[in-house]
Amino acid sequence: MAKYIDIFTDYGFKKIFGEEANKNFLIDFLNSLLPDAHIKDLTFKNTEQLPVTLIERKAVYDIYCENELGEKFIVELQKAKQNYFMERTIYYSTFPISGQALKGEWDYNLKAVYCIGILDFKFSPDNYRDTNEAEMGEVVHTHTIKNQNNRQVYDKLTYIYLEMPNFCKEEHELKTRLDQWLFFIKNLETFTVIPEIFKNDGVFIEAIEKAELSKMSEEAKAIYFAGLKAYRDNYSIMKTAMSEGMEKGMEKGMEKGIEKGEANKEKYADEKVKKEKLEIAKNCLKNGLSIDMTVKLTGLSEHEIKDIAM
Repeated sequence: MAKYIDIFTDYGFKKIFGEEANKNFLIDFLNSLLPDAHIKDLTFKNTEQLPVTLIERKAVYDIYCENELGEKFIVELQKAKQNYFMERTIYYSTFPISGQALKGEWDYNLKAVYCIGILDFKFSPDNYRDTNEAEMGEVVHTHTIKNQNNRQVYDKLTYIYLEMPNFCKEEHELKTRLDQWLFFIKNLETFTVIPEIFKNDGVFIEAIEKAELSKMSEEAKAIYFAGLKAYRDNYSIMKTAMSEGMEKGMEKGMEKGIEKGEANKEKYADEKVKKEKLEIAKNCLKNGLSIDMTVKLTGLSEHEIKDIAM
């Protein structure tokens, strides 16, 4: 049995980076990723962003926060491959942008918005237009608005994607603070003892202690393991559906099979995330958590939580 939580679960991710009491971890991580940001403090904001009109879709972030300068940070964890994850983050970024509009006279001076995706998969080749093989193997992919001469023309909208499968450094190879955080994120669940590089680092010592399963309440462990089981079960379902789609497609031609497999993969990825959150919500309510607390933990809407409670 693992000694520490899996940070690639919703519960594990929010336990380390999404709690007010642990926001020093998120501040340290973001400063390692954005050294020019110099974040001193963060305020967690409502993760559910409502659309302007009824026909538009809402957005529910994993983590949404704001620093002392009013700059916005969206941090998303994506476990299963999603074909249009970049498009999703671009859509998500429109909410903190439009939300800055002021009534009356306004000069349109916007605060910066950063969208960060931590991915437990590699992007498809379509996401690497005009890039070489070396760039495709990088961990950190930063996108900003540039002109036709590749010069940055706007520095207040940044998208950063971390492809965790590309991070393969061992402990002795860690050179930067970001290296340390990526090593922590990728390997936390496999730690049996505290790595030497973290033994004199107060931030990581505290983060590892927070992640220790034996120190969690029985209620918290029940919620965590329910989410972990739901994730593993639905991941297996997704892989099976993808495989079946590919096999059926083989009968009609390889090209159609690939399209069917990709369609099934995206469909079951979305269903997997929803089922996982519903399973966690059921356990929250079963263990006596309030609807408000369950909403904050799962990212589901109050209406969806009440449907479960009925």
